Amino acid sequence: MKGVKIIGISGGSGSGKTTIVEKIAEIIPDFLFIPQDNYYKSAEYMNNKNITAFNFDHPDAFDNDLIIAQLKKLKECNPVEMPQYDFVHHRRKDEYIHLEPKKLVIFEGIMIFFEKRIRDLIDLKLYVDTPDDIRFIRRLKRDTAERGRTMDSVITQYTEVVRPGHYEFIEPTKRYADLIIPEGGFNRNALYALIPFLKTISDQ
Repeated sequence: MKGVKIIGISGGSGSGKTTIVEKIAEIIPDFLFIPQDNYYKSAEYMNNKNITAFNFDHPDAFDNDLIIAQLKKLKECNPVEMPQYDFVHHRRKDEYIHLEPKKLVIFEGIMIFFEKRIRDLIDLKLYVDTPDDIRFIRRLKRDTAERGRTMDSVITQYTEVVRPGHYEFIEPTKRYADLIIPEGGFNRNALYALIPFLKTISDQ
């Protein structure tokens, strides 16, 4: 195998990053998917009543040293043990996922462009730019349906930490993007621009 390439997909929570990943899968089905969410630090003391006790929308919420170490290993064609995160109990799970390197790694998360050491490991940077109201509705639906959250706790967290964190730490990082994609996976023209890069990887 020649060099491993990493595509980074960033954008605010609920912006449509996962849809981009699904569209890429239609072109190159064989890749590693690594969500930054799996690298959150544990915060087991949190619950619906004290949901802002740990700020998930701050760069320090992530285990960046582990992210860097594992991305470097993959780029060197070495396997890694990827952590998993339990968003109901706000802690890292005991089980890890064994990942063998592949030509293409897709690294997705809200703050993957903030830390320069991580940014420098990414070969192609995509930023998904979606209006605030759409992102909030998607987040509200996801957190209440999948993460055991109440509507009030989602609203409190969004207004007190998510929205401020977005404008302080996430929105400014789109200046590092090679391609900004409005409306996520629904922007066909932007997705077509990815095809040459993806085809180059698959032909290696």
